[in-house]
Amino acid sequence: MLLDLLRHSDAHVYCLVRAADEEAALGRLGEALKRYELPWSSEVRRRVTVLPGDIRRPHLGLSDERWTRLTHELDSVVGVAAAVDFLRGYQSLRQSNVVGSLTLAELAATGRPKPLHHISSIAVFNEVGITAMGEDDPLAHVDRLVAGYDQTKWAAEVALRRARDHGLIVTALRPGGIGGHTRTGAYNPQDLSSGLLSAFGRFRTVPAFSHLNAAPVDWVSRVAVGVVCEPDAWGYDYNLTGVPNTLDDVVRDMALGGMHVRVQDWDEWRTHALARLEAEPVPELAFLTRVLQSPTALRLCEATLKGPAAAAERTAALVEALGLRPAARYDAQAQLRTFERLAQDGLARLPHKDDQPYLWFSETTEGGVGPVGAPADTPCSMALTLSLASMYQLVKERRVDVTGELTCAAVHPEPLVVEHGDLWIRPEEGIPQRHGMRHRLLSYRLALRDAEGGRWWLEGHKYARARRDVWRQTRALTVEIGREGAPAALAGELVVPADSYLRDQVDGIKVDPRLTSQEKRAAKLTWLAWFGLEMGRGLLGPFARAAADLLDLRRTTTPSEHHR
Repeated sequence: MLLDLLRHSDAHVYCLVRAADEEAALGRLGEALKRYELPWSSEVRRRVTVLPGDIRRPHLGLSDERWTRLTHELDSVVGVAAAVDFLRGYQSLRQSNVVGSLTLAELAATGRPKPLHHISSIAVFNEVGITAMGEDDPLAHVDRLVAGYDQTKWAAEVALRRARDHGLIVTALRPGGIGGHTRTGAYNPQDLSSGLLSAFGRFRTVPAFSHLNAAPVDWVSRVAVGVVCEPDAWGYDYNLTGVPNTLDDVVRDMALGGMHVRVQDWDEWRTHALARLEAEPVPELAFLTRVLQSPTALRLCEATLKGPAAAAERTAALVEALGLRPAARYDAQAQLRTFERLAQDGLARLPHKDDQPYLWFSETTEGGVGPVGAPADTPCSMALTLSLASMYQLVKERRVDVTGELTCAAVHPEPLVVEHGDLWIRPEEGIPQRHGMRHRLLSYRLALRDAEGGRWWLEGHKYARARRDVWRQTRALTVEIGREGAPAALAGELVVPADSYLRDQVDGIKVDPRLTSQEKRAAKLTWLAWFGLEMGRGLLGPFARAAADLLDLRRTTTPSEHHR
């Protein structure tokens, strides 16, 4: 929010930092920004004044002189600070979450009246059995909130509503679960949303739930700052919860990502997760173990998992009016960078090529090879299996795993086994080879082993050209073969027979048998649509380049113009 306030307004921000002095406060703020991959530049420092203090203390721990000066100089007060801990009781959190919020209200009401923008939480609805969580719906019954965190957020919001009734402009902004940044993947490792996402991916199980009201941090922050900077939006309540995920949404997203998950009831999932965390300790997930062992936190999780979808009509209308990015489901694509960071930090586990393939099919090729520069008159064929560990692999790397064997008497009397193979789809993404009219559609790189243990390599390419034989271009593979560490000794062309292409690569697609019939159909359609689009773009490239050359309207200089 600090960076969004600076980016989208001309404000100078006074930032309260829990520190002993200004130097320590400046260092702590800079480290926090860097930790979340946010800039700590001279321009940011120029527009930020740090206030060493503590929200738990009277007047925020500031001197009387500074407090008085702020009451007359500030234009708005934005309250983001909170103690977020689901294992502590109300009394332990009250000073930060309730008294601190009221101190900010005192700052807003003293001197020149100022609007107060309070970051609340969807936790104010965290009552088991609540039926609606709209922006103007009644909050939970406080005696039915079990976690100290929920109780303090409820108490702060109710107290600030009283202040609003007495004339103070108070805006309540209620995020739900806050996910990682969609572009950088930056996340809070101690956040429950991060812990649950890590557990889902690591253990391949999810607890049955009704809705997950979660949105990425960059969207939540941008919308909150939009409210802060728009006076017509002040004085109302907003649910910054995005588009809720259903259980089916999460299961489908993870399946498309190559992570087939089992759905368990809450008690079964909790028992299974604790057993796995004990058998395979992950230091970064120690906090999740403590949460799953706490009776209070368990009831909080139960209320969260069984709660209804949060409604956010007022937020949606404001987002549209301000021209901001509309809310979208926090799906696999939005989570991609965060999941990569979680895996990099040891919290989650990405799909691996040694896992059960997500999708696979056969490819056979026939043709001939010969010594480089000589006729390709020795029969050669390949029987391959092309597979995906996950759609993540496809979207991120544009790569398909290859196994199988090569049969070619010019190499060895017996078939060679593919020890490792990769296929890249449109590896140059439309850049023509040597600036000519050939564009690479597919590139193969295979590491082969013969019956005596000798090692070979094969490199092959399918090219798109501005010619009429488009159907053949998608099937013809130009290959070179050589011994490991040596240049190519053989070259030629292998072609996928026309009668086997549809049979193997469309009708013959196989999908992870653990998926449901609906998920299998979705997997096939997703692959075919993506691959078809890429091939279409690849084949169109050379024709577009040829057309551009033909339609080049640059005039040749006439002799008279040349002499001028």
